[in-house]
Amino acid sequence: MGAQGKPSSSLNSLLVKVYRLIDEGKWDDQGTGHVRIDYPEGSEDLSLIVEEEENENLIVHRISASEIYRRQEDTIISWRDSKLATDLALSFQEATGCSFIWDQISEVQRNLHFSNLADDSFHTINSELRDLPSVELSSLPFILKIVVESGITDQLRIAELILQDQEFFPKLIDLFRMCEKVKNMDGLYMIFRLVKAIFCLNSPQVFDRIFGEEYVLDIIGSLEYDPELPQVQRHRAFLKEHVVFKEAIPIKDSSVLSKIHQTYRVAYVKDVILARVLDEATIASLSSIIHGNNSFVISLLKDDTSFIQELFARMRSTSTSAESKRELVLFLHEFCNLSKSLQPVQQLRLFRDLAAEGIFDIVTDALQSQDRKLVSAGTDILILFLNLDPSLLRTYVIQQEANSLLGLLVEGMISNFTEDMHCQFLEIIRILVDSHNASGLQRDAIIDIFYEKHLNRLIDVLASSCRTRNNSPTIPRLVTSCGGVESHAVTKPEILSNICDLLCYCVVQHPYKIKCNFLMNNAMEKVLFLTNRRERFLVVAAVRFIRTVISRNDEHLLHHIVKNNLLKPIIEAFIKNGDRYNMLHSGVLELLEYIRKENLKILVIYVVECFWEQLLKFQHLGIIQALKIKYEQCLEKSEANNTNTAVDSQKRIEERTLEKEEEDYFNEDSDEDSGAQHMHNQHAHATLPNGTKVNYSSRSGSVGLVDYEDDEDDDDYNPPPRKSEPSMDNDDDDGFPKIKRKSSTTVSLKDEKLLVTKKQKLEVRLNDGEDASVASTCGNHDSPCKSEPLHDSPSQLDSNGRPDESDIEGESANPQIHRLSDASDTGQSSRDDCPSVPHNNPSPKRVVNDKNISGSEPFSVR
Repeated sequence: MGAQGKPSSSLNSLLVKVYRLIDEGKWDDQGTGHVRIDYPEGSEDLSLIVEEEENENLIVHRISASEIYRRQEDTIISWRDSKLATDLALSFQEATGCSFIWDQISEVQRNLHFSNLADDSFHTINSELRDLPSVELSSLPFILKIVVESGITDQLRIAELILQDQEFFPKLIDLFRMCEKVKNMDGLYMIFRLVKAIFCLNSPQVFDRIFGEEYVLDIIGSLEYDPELPQVQRHRAFLKEHVVFKEAIPIKDSSVLSKIHQTYRVAYVKDVILARVLDEATIASLSSIIHGNNSFVISLLKDDTSFIQELFARMRSTSTSAESKRELVLFLHEFCNLSKSLQPVQQLRLFRDLAAEGIFDIVTDALQSQDRKLVSAGTDILILFLNLDPSLLRTYVIQQEANSLLGLLVEGMISNFTEDMHCQFLEIIRILVDSHNASGLQRDAIIDIFYEKHLNRLIDVLASSCRTRNNSPTIPRLVTSCGGVESHAVTKPEILSNICDLLCYCVVQHPYKIKCNFLMNNAMEKVLFLTNRRERFLVVAAVRFIRTVISRNDEHLLHHIVKNNLLKPIIEAFIKNGDRYNMLHSGVLELLEYIRKENLKILVIYVVECFWEQLLKFQHLGIIQALKIKYEQCLEKSEANNTNTAVDSQKRIEERTLEKEEEDYFNEDSDEDSGAQHMHNQHAHATLPNGTKVNYSSRSGSVGLVDYEDDEDDDDYNPPPRKSEPSMDNDDDDGFPKIKRKSSTTVSLKDEKLLVTKKQKLEVRLNDGEDASVASTCGNHDSPCKSEPLHDSPSQLDSNGRPDESDIEGESANPQIHRLSDASDTGQSSRDDCPSVPHNNPSPKRVVNDKNISGSEPFSVR
């Protein structure tokens, strides 16, 4: 080992001088040589060897795990040699050689140490030991030594020997009784140490023997005589006199009763008697015994159908006394609590059976009790069900007619119980309204019940428990179910904090549902009354609430905050806090920083414009400065956007005006054409502009003014000379005249005239004002082509109540000309309303495009 471990550079690094401490306290130089760690001849132990140049050994020192080696400075290693009974030292020429040898000595000592541990563990007991000595007062020290000094492997062997000796525990118990009778304290102390050592063997088989009905009380009695305690303990008296086993329901199975008693005693030994002595492994073994016993008991009881039915029958019975019902509820609570030792599938099956039997009705009655122990038991049962399967409790709450259980939970949350119970009620309600762990219909139903019937109650408790700055109540005080007035001083601050936490949870879980409540019931204002409380943590809770609301980035809620100035109490609390660096200071700054980072412009402008004077004293803070910069940026962007919006709006108005002109043009053109067609259908004989008379009465259907079937004759058509009485054109075999199509010149003249008319009407409408156009667009549901009448005179309205366009255009009216109906498809009704034109009119009028033209001025068609 030494040859392989030497540095390869040079042997000078291992050159040392050997010194020995003499009687006068001086170091005597013993010589110079090279040091190595190797096996000496004829030895199996590693040794430190210093060899001279003449191959003579200056030192041969066996390295021992018990020796204490010291390294001084960087080049000296010293120790005390037990064989030579003196101190030795090695002075190295180089520090590298000293470090090399020091590392090797340390490694050898570590190996020797672990080897010694293994030897102690496996070889401390004589392998030839076949049994333990007989249990007698004289042999107790020897037995105690064997048990106490046993290693890991020997512990198993000793436990086996104890179990093989059937007389070991009987003799030990007899010896204990004898010593206790004669008050032999030395013997009792010896027995205590032996029993404690047997517990430390951590053998499940030995534990079964110890905790058996035959020996357990005497074993516990032997543990009363602890030599480290000033007086004798009285564990047996406590178990016999003070511990009373109560059977709410008689248990007929003796094995179940035995396991119940054993479980209690094991727990008593573990938690009371030997709590200071047992190691973690032994405590884990005892806990395993308790868990196994609980599982055994619950398994047998849950499979006993008659037992469960009898239990619930007694709790429902009116003849059962209040005290008996109390014991039954406590037993049910313990029964559900011990069910945690079952497998999850078995526990779920058991809880479903209990729900079917009506356990939630029992819990509802327990929560109405004035006994806080029963209330605590009821909440524990509900939490056990919610942790395993929340749908069981949600289904019950939904099916309940009056929802009394949920109402009791809300009342319990605001009642003056202990702090732990407040947290239990809060946790139950949070799990019930959790939107992530419920199905759709079940989730919506339970949330609707909570918001409609119970949320306002919690918010009113917040408001009634706070006062405004002038010490006046914020809202009228609440009237309790008993008719009394609930004072704000009754509610504990912890309850208010829990309510605020629940509201924050609801904001995150049900943003839409709670938004409606906030906007309709002014709930946010009531929560912010907490800023008037003296308790600083309640003010911080209000800040946390408003921060949660703003984090939803809901436009309606943000506008509600600005409209109702809801950040005012937050800013006032921040100003009042001053420069004190606390949670309130940090919370408000974080809120303002969030508003700035998320670029909530409406809140940025609101905060700076409303509270900048108050915030000036905090202008040295970077967050306040950044908020002001963000405000200026928002104003710049807003001005730019307003300019662009104005230009875009003007363009849109012009575009809409042009579109309106075109739409009115085509719509009114259609109205005029249909009106002209209707007028021609009314006259039995009408005269065309070219002087040709057509008999419309002989037609079976209505025909337009222009017939496009004779387009091929347009080129050869010559208008006849004008006569006083236009003649009929009888070219058609069937007697129906053919109407020639107007030329393009005539059509263009008509279009120009209509365009001039439309421009005149448009000027009149624009002069009427901008409000009329807006009203015609948004105010009614009529056709967008219709316009409001320019005159209120009834004479200017047609039969359908619409303005006569001939009056609007300013044309002269003739009493012989009748206004046309706008809807040509109304047929007979329009003809009944308007008198017919006489056929023998000496001066017939011609209707062209709703214009009255005298017969002396024919309308020529080219």
